[in-house]
Amino acid sequence: MVAKTMQGLEGVLAIELSKIGARDVKEHKRAVSFIGDNGTMYKANYLLRTALRILKPVAKFNARNEKDFYDGIYGMDWSLMLKPEDTLAVDCTLNTEIFNHSYYIAQKTKDAIVDQFRTKFGKRPSVDTDFPTLRINIHVTREEVTVSLDSSGYSLHKRGYREDAGKAPMNEVLAAGIILLSEWHPSQRLIDPMTGSGTIAIEAAMIGSHIPPGVFRDKFGFENWNDFDSSVWEKITESAINKISNETLAITGIEISPPMISKARENITRAKVEDLIQTVCSDFFEWTPPEGKGILIMNPPYGERMEQDDSLAFYKQLGDTFKKKYAGYEAWLISSNQDALREVGLRPSRKITLFNGPLECRLMKYQMYEGTKKIHKLEAGYKKPDKNQIIPE
Repeated sequence: MVAKTMQGLEGVLAIELSKIGARDVKEHKRAVSFIGDNGTMYKANYLLRTALRILKPVAKFNARNEKDFYDGIYGMDWSLMLKPEDTLAVDCTLNTEIFNHSYYIAQKTKDAIVDQFRTKFGKRPSVDTDFPTLRINIHVTREEVTVSLDSSGYSLHKRGYREDAGKAPMNEVLAAGIILLSEWHPSQRLIDPMTGSGTIAIEAAMIGSHIPPGVFRDKFGFENWNDFDSSVWEKITESAINKISNETLAITGIEISPPMISKARENITRAKVEDLIQTVCSDFFEWTPPEGKGILIMNPPYGERMEQDDSLAFYKQLGDTFKKKYAGYEAWLISSNQDALREVGLRPSRKITLFNGPLECRLMKYQMYEGTKKIHKLEAGYKKPDKNQIIPE
């Protein structure tokens, strides 16, 4: 099977897969392959925080032209997976010079399937791109065609708790991946300084409490399959729910916009983690954090969300605030604006390349040691001696 993910999160996903018992786990670009049974597939959909889709390959063949492709699809027995009254949808990814348009190949796939049904039964399945009975995934690499069934149905980043989102909200899978990359422990204080719709804070609360990421979804694609085993599925979901922790977490989400903090609170309530997250409507630069150690994970404005000149000053202010107020904390900051990141004025201890949609980003880790304030006071009070000044012996 194949678990799809966002570029940069392959290693995190591989670890997650190993923890649920997947075998022969191998990383690829934006994907991780693994071996497992239907139970493993159910767990992958329900428990993995950094997976977008779980695909189950069902056929492979070579195609040098459109006829080869059509014949390969038509040659599969689709009546084993679909009934004439069912619905279907086709997704397609191309990495080949033979075919140029993914939409066209998706159409050819649909044509071959419905032609087979017309010949066998005199009627055909219809197309439903939103909630089909069966979602089919076609992947073409050079001449090799891989046909898979999408066991997720729709993207796993759609957890089901976020109905209200702000401008350029962070994908739930990316948010969870950043938290896992940070190696945050639930015993640590976590601050989301620019929480927006609350995604980072919510994903942290779900991770800290062992709440399954799939718990709020209405349905998964595999539930429509002929071989769906409801008894195995019930055991998996029941076991996961029984592992939910009731421990107290110290998570704070800060947002300057009153309308946006209201949306975040609504999403937090839908995720049933309102007792685990404190929300504050405040300017991060003016807010005073609790003393001691902790971790900041933040998604500040970048890209089209902020003009370049404003970005440079804004990121400089971020760095100044880290230095002045957050001794003992570590900060994780994601941005696509490399020039602005240099204005932070701190040397990152880690740099990780991630993609937020089409934007290539850097996830930066800054460590603010507890002695930082004293060092800055000494630097502020230090004056370079005049070269003509006589130094007493």
